Amino acid sequence: MSYHKELAAAKKAASLAARLCQNVQKALLQSDVQSKTDKTPVTVADYGSQALVSFVLQQELHAEFSLVAEEDSKDLRKDGAQEIVERITKLVNDSLTSDGSYNVTLSTEDVLTAIDSGISEGGCQGRHWVLDPIDGTKGFLRGDQYAIALALLDGGKVVLGVLACPNLPLTSLKDAGQHSPNNEVGCLFFAEVGGGTYMQPLDGSSAAKVQVSAVENPEEASFFESYEAAHSMHDLSSLIAQKLGVKTPPVRIDSQAKYGALSRGDGAIYLRFPHKGYREKIWDHAAGCIVVTEAGGVVTDAAGQPLDFSKGKHLDVDTGIIVTNQKLMPLLLNAVKESLKEKAPSS
Repeated sequence: MSYHKELAAAKKAASLAARLCQNVQKALLQSDVQSKTDKTPVTVADYGSQALVSFVLQQELHAEFSLVAEEDSKDLRKDGAQEIVERITKLVNDSLTSDGSYNVTLSTEDVLTAIDSGISEGGCQGRHWVLDPIDGTKGFLRGDQYAIALALLDGGKVVLGVLACPNLPLTSLKDAGQHSPNNEVGCLFFAEVGGGTYMQPLDGSSAAKVQVSAVENPEEASFFESYEAAHSMHDLSSLIAQKLGVKTPPVRIDSQAKYGALSRGDGAIYLRFPHKGYREKIWDHAAGCIVVTEAGGVVTDAAGQPLDFSKGKHLDVDTGIIVTNQKLMPLLLNAVKESLKEKAPSS
């Protein structure tokens, strides 16, 4: 089955949402330091991104659709939220005007309704779009990495994924670091089941096929992990790296931009071990997962099981998520098992 039409719609939706987020982040970084602790910019961008993606999917697909997404409009309908709702509506309309494809002006109610398209629960039946309107909100506020992550599930399986990474350099992080010297940033990764993974600049110029790193020797492998220690146990990751013989220090970046960078071979391993009690959400991994697997990579939980996106909003994984190429996976799984055994309190 081909998903070309859906993929084209998803690319358009994520690209437009990325432009909206870039405008908000630019204004945020130019504002005075006082407002950096203020979460309003990310709130406005988060809701604006979700409204735009929902609207574009509706326009492009001309059909009812199910969307599983992070936000709903409950807080925006409370007393005192009117000013924020107006800001979101203006941002959405400005983005639509600058794009020029849709000759329409949305009302605040249109925008709230679009945000509320995202209240589906997902599951194993039928098709469900899965969206994280801003993945990596802390990175967004710092001026670092974040992603707009959109995927489509069909019968509980991820069949396409798009990652818009507005701050990710177009060249490898190994060369550029996180901040590109020529300021050439903004990547769009996209994948359709059976069709491989491609990357193009967010400005829409030509796409190139990407492949995960072919590194077979763990000593030559570099690894990614979450920037925030609150999101992943860095001490466990470093023990695993030590057992593997990895020589380079970890590259810590926010969001599913890690999956994008890994899909083009910037690093060879991504480790994510959330603290006890945390349940993974499908929107944090669906798009990234297919972007990596279609580029030749493998994504499993710590027990080596593939991720199951058919159970609703949550992913029930064993201990954590590990991502690498097919050659390194057996070695990595082994190092993970040994490290977990070592870390476990002796009974």
